[in-house]
Amino acid sequence: MTENITSRVGRIISGGLHQLVDAVENAAPETVMEQAIREIDSAIEDVRAELGKELATKHLASKRLTDAEVKHTDLSAKITVAIQENREDLAEAAIAQQLDLEAQRPVLEKTIRECDEKERELEGFISALQAKKREMKEELREFRQSRARTLAAPAAAGQPATASLESRVAHAESAFDRIQEKQTNLSGLRSDLRTASQLAELEELARKNRIQERLAAAKAAMKKA
Repeated sequence: MTENITSRVGRIISGGLHQLVDAVENAAPETVMEQAIREIDSAIEDVRAELGKELATKHLASKRLTDAEVKHTDLSAKITVAIQENREDLAEAAIAQQLDLEAQRPVLEKTIRECDEKERELEGFISALQAKKREMKEELREFRQSRARTLAAPAAAGQPATASLESRVAHAESAFDRIQEKQTNLSGLRSDLRTASQLAELEELARKNRIQERLAAAKAAMKKA
């Protein structure tokens, strides 16, 4: 969607039918109200779709985290066997895999936390939109009753009913069709290939050092046992 869901829900919740009717010139009030209510239905569907995406992301991240933990435990057992068989090359390979899994764990945990927060937020949006829809439908009902009384008054007095409302239907337009577009300017970003290459080399050296430290710790632990 062009408009951020949070901004869209906030705009809808903060608006009122009577204020919208006053703000939209040359539009039939009832048309504006009905369109506003349809906008809420559309927003609810969009929020539900977004909620579905968050739930799917959370499920995949949770499954990936569980699988990673199982694999990490399995690798620990394999490292022990490799050391017992004097196969440090195999132990190093297993430790390298463990380090990769450990690097992914914080990201997966953060993803799950963020999905939990977003899930609660989106469920709150749906509840708020449903409440706003009930409020708008009540205002529309009151408007129709008021209009019926206004049109019935001249007839009761023996005068012809006027078509004052019809005279306002010139350019019926949606009350919520104003979409705000935001653009992010990401100018000024530059990459230094030489520095990137050096940093990558440094990271690889640090990684090899961590593997050796982990291997030494595992061997020391086995000697103590």
